[in-house]
Amino acid sequence: MSHTEGGAESDKRMLRREFITVRNRLTTDDLREAATSLAERALGLTELARARTVAAYVSVGSEPGTLALLDALLARGVRVLLPALLPDNDLDWGAYAGEGSLARVQHGGKMALFEPAGERLGPDAVTDADVVLLPGLAVDARGMRLGRGGGSYDRVLARLERAGAHPSLVVLLYDGEVVGHVPEEPHDRPVHAVVTPSGVRRFTA
Repeated sequence: MSHTEGGAESDKRMLRREFITVRNRLTTDDLREAATSLAERALGLTELARARTVAAYVSVGSEPGTLALLDALLARGVRVLLPALLPDNDLDWGAYAGEGSLARVQHGGKMALFEPAGERLGPDAVTDADVVLLPGLAVDARGMRLGRGGGSYDRVLARLERAGAHPSLVVLLYDGEVVGHVPEEPHDRPVHAVVTPSGVRRFTA
């Protein structure tokens, strides 16, 4: 690992702590209002209007809320895939069929996640997606995303690349999380768009 890569990783750790601290100050009302606005903005995306299959995720804790968006996509007849965390931090996938199709899963000392309770479709199922909705903590003016640091979505993006799949990559964030610059490492890939409660910003990848 070069010095610059090591530096980027420690810069990322520091930034993650800052963004998580701000998120943890949000009230229940803040979270509910942001989730409603986020769903409205996201549903206006042309990429989602055309999508037959969307890979998404269930928000936890103070993350921007996704359930309203998942239910709206389902009502449109979109096939929604949700991740299930594997022991090695890779992601398997299952179909979303409404809130009752979710199971709360505790992964060791990590935060409990809501995962699809039904059939597992395999890690390659994500390659069928027209749009992949990514969690994150920030995105910069170039579309570089700051993730939580687990590496799960780095694997997803690498899998898409290997498969020659080119879905639209969209990150869901709060308004204050679109920043000037996010430190990057060689494996990082830009997203195509960010949706926040106040609007959409596209990047030319």
